[in-house]
Amino acid sequence: MNTVLELIQHYGLLIVFASVFLEQMGLPLPAYPTLLLAGVLIGNGQYSWAAMLLVAMVAALLADSIWYRAGRKYGKRVMGKLCKISLSPDTCVRQTEALYLKFGPPALLVCKFIPGFASISSALAGSSGTRYWLFALMDGLGALLWAGSALWLGNLFSSAIDELMLTLVEMGKWGTLLVLVLITVFIAAKWWDRQRFIKSLRMARISVDELNTLLTSGAAPVILDTRAKHLVDDGWIPGAQFVTLDEVDQLVLDIDEDAPVVLYCSCPNEVTAAKVAKKLIGRGYRNIRPLTGGIDAWRDAGFEVSMTAVEKTLDV
Repeated sequence: MNTVLELIQHYGLLIVFASVFLEQMGLPLPAYPTLLLAGVLIGNGQYSWAAMLLVAMVAALLADSIWYRAGRKYGKRVMGKLCKISLSPDTCVRQTEALYLKFGPPALLVCKFIPGFASISSALAGSSGTRYWLFALMDGLGALLWAGSALWLGNLFSSAIDELMLTLVEMGKWGTLLVLVLITVFIAAKWWDRQRFIKSLRMARISVDELNTLLTSGAAPVILDTRAKHLVDDGWIPGAQFVTLDEVDQLVLDIDEDAPVVLYCSCPNEVTAAKVAKKLIGRGYRNIRPLTGGIDAWRDAGFEVSMTAVEKTLDV
C-alpha cells in the first residue's frame, strides 16, 4: 500500500488524468475516489488547485469529445454500442435521452454526477447536432463542477482520509488487498445488477430473418416500434405502428389475444421492447416477441426500411 501512495504522490496529475479519461470513456473504473485523494494532496500542499482542476477537465473533455465525434459520425446507434461496454443498466440510454431532451446542452453540467451517463450524453450531444463549441463549453463547466466537488471534499476531509490511508499503510499487503477487494466488489455488484436486470426481461425473441419471412409470406404480425419519437427519423420497419413505453397503457390492439405481435427498439438487449412486451403480456396478450437486435439488426441485414412521413398513432 505504501508503494501505491508513493505513486499517487509522485504521479498524481498523470493518475488523475488516466482515471478520469478511462471513466469518461465508459469503463467501470470510478474516478471520484481518485479525485478525493487528489484533494488530500492539495491540502498537503503537494499540488495546486489549478493544476488538478485543469488536468481533470482536459481528461474529461478529451474523452467526451471522442464520444461526441462518434455520435456526430454514427448517429444514435453509437449510444447502444456504448451501453454494451458499460456495466450500467441498459436503461441509461433512455434516461440520459430524457434528461438531455428536456434540458438540452445544460444537462451536461450535471451528467457527470450520474454514473454511466457522461459518455452517453456526449454521444447524444453529437448525434442531436449540438454545436461543438456549445458542447465543449457546457461539458467543460460540468467537468469543473464534478472534479471540483471531489477535490473540495477530499481537501475538506483530508485529515480523516489521511488517517484511513495511514491505517491501510500499516496493514501492508493486507491494506492493498482490501482496496483491491473493494474495487472487485464494486465491479461485481454492477455486473450482477446488470445481469439481474437483463434476466428480468428474458423472454422468447424473433430473429430478423423470421420476421422478414412472415412479411414476405403475407402473414404479417402486428409490428410495434417502441422507440422514442425522436429516434424514428432514421427509418422503421415497413408497416410498424409507434408506441413508446410511456404510452403503452393507452395502446389499443384490436386483435385476438393469440395474434402475433413483434416489438423492436434500438437499445441493448431489446430493453425497451421487452418492457413494453411485459406490459402487454400482463394485459393478456400471449404471442408477444421482441425482435433480436432491434432496428439495427434489421437494417444491417439489408431488409427494407421505410423513410416516408407517417402519423404516429396509438391505435392499431
